[in-house]
Amino acid sequence: MEDQIATITPEEVKSRLKKGEAISLIDVREDEEVAEGKIAEAKHIRMMEVPNRLDEINKDDEHIIICRSGRRSENVAYFLQENGFKVKNMVGGMLAYNQASE
Repeated sequence: MEDQIATITPEEVKSRLKKGEAISLIDVREDEEVAEGKIAEAKHIRMMEVPNRLDEINKDDEHIIICRSGRRSENVAYFLQENGFKVKNMVGGMLAYNQASE
């Protein structure tokens, strides 16, 4: 079994953003999903584009990967971790984020 992916809750993400922390959020959903709303600070890189856009992702930073429910982002997080990136998966995705209280 490969290394587990670290996770972060939507509440933690909201709290860190509220404190003004500079955190890297990568939203891997499709364009039409993002059109319905995303976290303002998040960078949008569609899941299928991630392998071709690794040069846009800083290896020195920790990145929080986001999708709709947390499943695709977990797959992307595994891929990035295997390529030497520091990542966390936001559990529950945007569905949970939109329900989360601050």
